[in-house]
Amino acid sequence: MPGRRGRDHVRAAPVIVPEALTASYHRTDRGRAWLAALPVVRADGTPAVLKLQPVTEDNAAAPVGLRTWDGDGVVRLLADEPGAMLLERLDASRPLSSVADDAVVLRILADLLARLVAVPAPPGVRRLADIARALLDQAPAAAPALRSAADRDLLRTCASAVAEVVGEAGDRLLHWDLHYDNVLAGDREPWPAIDPEPPAGDPGFDLLPALDNRWDAVVATGDVARAVTRRFDLLTDVLGLDRDRATAWTLGRVLQNALWDVADGETALNPVQVAIATALLDRP
Repeated sequence: MPGRRGRDHVRAAPVIVPEALTASYHRTDRGRAWLAALPVVRADGTPAVLKLQPVTEDNAAAPVGLRTWDGDGVVRLLADEPGAMLLERLDASRPLSSVADDAVVLRILADLLARLVAVPAPPGVRRLADIARALLDQAPAAAPALRSAADRDLLRTCASAVAEVVGEAGDRLLHWDLHYDNVLAGDREPWPAIDPEPPAGDPGFDLLPALDNRWDAVVATGDVARAVTRRFDLLTDVLGLDRDRATAWTLGRVLQNALWDVADGETALNPVQVAIATALLDRP
């Protein structure tokens, strides 16, 4: 595949293709033949993955981010061109979510996130400052779509928190979607991250996916607010973040999700997002 880092010759090799994909193509001979040609192996015998996806505003900077991290805590980019990336192959059967101990998993994720956000963002990635200003512009019109006064008040509270920090939105290279299923076992690194959609900004904007991961474990503690705060405290400690700023940017992610939900026709905030926001706002 010709890419910005040169031509990388590949050949097909037998490998297990995800069941969800095979199910939709096994109905015809043509579909089965297409599936058989999907696996990718480089000319030197190294297994790889060819990722194809339409280029969007969110994922356009993924190759830029992966080249910048250069495999440090993240899947290695081997070659790319618009809409296609050749990546090192990781063990898709062993996501970080397969590790049973939630405390261990959260610590692994926190250490990984700390490595990623330590890197300054390069030119060419979207800026959190622009994202946040767009959220603030959209919030006033979205609030009336929510049925309950409590939800409307929380949306406005999140917007107010973002307004206080939007002037200092940061310059770190963020992953944006680092949750347990976006970390896979590997050989070169034990747990590299995958699927970044990187903006440039404050690391506090990257915490929410780790806070609402494995929510059943949070509920099982019997004290949701305390469990959320414990996760938040561990993440901010490992990343060395100011907790007030990290709270504001986490509320920014809640706001972003809320605006997407309203745009999709929802009239109530997601209860998990409400629980997280409430726990952080009530944090001592």
